[in-house]
Amino acid sequence: MDPRRIIANASGSANALWETRRAGNWKVTASLVGPAVRGFVLQRGKASNTCVMEPGLRARFVWDYAREMPELATLYAAGKQSQWDGATALDWDTVVDPHDERHELILDDILPLKTLPGYRAMTKREQQLQRHALLAWILSQFLHGEQGALLAACQVTEAVGWTEAKLFGSTQVMDEGRHVEVFHRYLTEKLRKTYPVNDNLYVIMDALLGDARWDIKFLGMQILIEGLALGSFGTIRAFTREPLLQELLRRVITDEARHVHFGVLALRDWYGRVLSEKERREREDWAFEVVLLMRNRFLAHEYYEEHWAHAMRRSAWDRSVSDSDFMAFFRRTLLRRVIPNLKRIHLLSERIRPHYAREGMLAWENEKAAPDLTAQDMLESERVQA
Repeated sequence: MDPRRIIANASGSANALWETRRAGNWKVTASLVGPAVRGFVLQRGKASNTCVMEPGLRARFVWDYAREMPELATLYAAGKQSQWDGATALDWDTVVDPHDERHELILDDILPLKTLPGYRAMTKREQQLQRHALLAWILSQFLHGEQGALLAACQVTEAVGWTEAKLFGSTQVMDEGRHVEVFHRYLTEKLRKTYPVNDNLYVIMDALLGDARWDIKFLGMQILIEGLALGSFGTIRAFTREPLLQELLRRVITDEARHVHFGVLALRDWYGRVLSEKERREREDWAFEVVLLMRNRFLAHEYYEEHWAHAMRRSAWDRSVSDSDFMAFFRRTLLRRVIPNLKRIHLLSERIRPHYAREGMLAWENEKAAPDLTAQDMLESERVQA
């Protein structure tokens, strides 16, 4: 890469790099610096069509095949019974047209674009194309995250020490492969547009896939990425009127709910009874840093570079998106899925709570990991909270 480009990336990513030390745990910071440099500065996720990450973990065989975790066994049975074929379960003959007002791809209510004077000055057809592109960016990140989940599920299945977890992990590998298939097909056949991986998402996947500890892979993928994905999928499903996308997301949400529950069952006792307090604190700080990175991925810089870089500075774009009702709503919706589960697995102690409180992230700690809501339900919930 051109040294000038590296310097420019480093300068533009200064705030993102700074995010990797907000909890003040320097061991956690050290573990994230390498992924941050590769993602934010070198932009390895955008440099080529392929990318190599070294997993550095050991395969664990269980020769007695002991069955000691009945809750995981039940989840495995549900995973087997809930398989579906992405090629036949969805109506791929559905016509997807960004200008079809009866089946709008994404409603204005859920996007930050309407706050931009340039967007308001556009014709209706131009606005529809802008919304089409932004939805393509969002679904592209879903696609890239699902590939990360596929690789992480393979690693977890290899490294975890419980027979029931290995068996359920095998169903998750199939689930994630199917999710990659359907998101890619929708993007290429229906929207006909994809975007490269967001730098924040790349950093997270680099950090968790390269970590040798099996529980970090569980924490990063099952609790954080999958938990936040559940909120994202539910939000987009509530605010699209396109029937194929609605059904695609409904099926994916059902799978992902099992995956998050898998993470809670696997880590609840491990963090509560097995790990030392020092080890648990490190996981607690690591989770906080990753939540911040996940929050920042929704600034949609790849979309901005294509459509708005000529009209406004990136700092102005960031402020506009960060201060929008859309971002406040989206973040709260995402965190409602994650914060309660961090509490369930003993990673929301009195020590870490002030960090989450400072970021305004504790509102949902006593909630259930929210069920699917309609758009009207979600908007009504936001009005009540306001």
